[in-house]
Amino acid sequence: MATRDTSGLASVAGAEADGETSNVRYWEERAARFARDGRGWGAVCSFGMPDYHNRAIDLCQHLALRKWLARCSSETVLDVGCGVGRWSRRLASLGARVTGIDISPTMVAEAQRRSALAGLTPRCRFLVADVTRLGMGREFRAIFCVTVLQHVLGRSKLALALSRLAHHLAADGRLIVLEAAPSRAWTRCDNSVFTARPVAEYLEAFRIAGLRCVSVSGVDPSPLRVRFLPHYRRLPAPLGAAALAAVTGFSLPVDALLGRIWTRPSWHKVFVLAKAASR
Repeated sequence: MATRDTSGLASVAGAEADGETSNVRYWEERAARFARDGRGWGAVCSFGMPDYHNRAIDLCQHLALRKWLARCSSETVLDVGCGVGRWSRRLASLGARVTGIDISPTMVAEAQRRSALAGLTPRCRFLVADVTRLGMGREFRAIFCVTVLQHVLGRSKLALALSRLAHHLAADGRLIVLEAAPSRAWTRCDNSVFTARPVAEYLEAFRIAGLRCVSVSGVDPSPLRVRFLPHYRRLPAPLGAAALAAVTGFSLPVDALLGRIWTRPSWHKVFVLAKAASR
């Protein structure tokens, strides 16, 4: 689902998310408040939401990416917008050598800490970097970009981010992108730090960046959560909590069982991309 600000930071996002410094500040706020809580998913999934809700999101994303995670077990991988390192650690535990980048220094520090606790430091390194100005000086056989581009606002910024990702992708490599990408325009969840671009807009942006779309699959086809979340904070707290639990409970079986094959109604999509010149 789209990240929802339930911790009172909406005013911060609205007032400060129009420049690079304020963008870093926003993600630093998220990291400071939730990155060390539990698995840290409150900082990187649905912002500040209950743990069971973010567990459901993580499970559906993991099911959608599981095939590609397994295929990268012997690869050099770039994890873009690594957050607290949840995908980096999964990839490293399978045998990949992973470089994780994030715009937030606090996220990077937390990813390093969690990687060390898991005994994965030899296979993981984490750097502070902005995807729109990425310059690693090397290519990667696999690049994972999970719920990052939906926070890169504006077509020019998106074009910059994709051009940098294409530049770092090996000729025979794959770029795996998981983003909020409804099949038709849907702006109810958009705000000053998030936009749900329709599939067609992403496909055109990929083409312009010199990327060929190999496949598109779904993640979360149940419509309940995306329709409910814009109203969540308007409800009295007890009613909102009960409704969220019900919506999550009803949505999870549908998303978990049908997410990969029921692509069109899915709110998030997984795009698998290659360089356009690849065969």
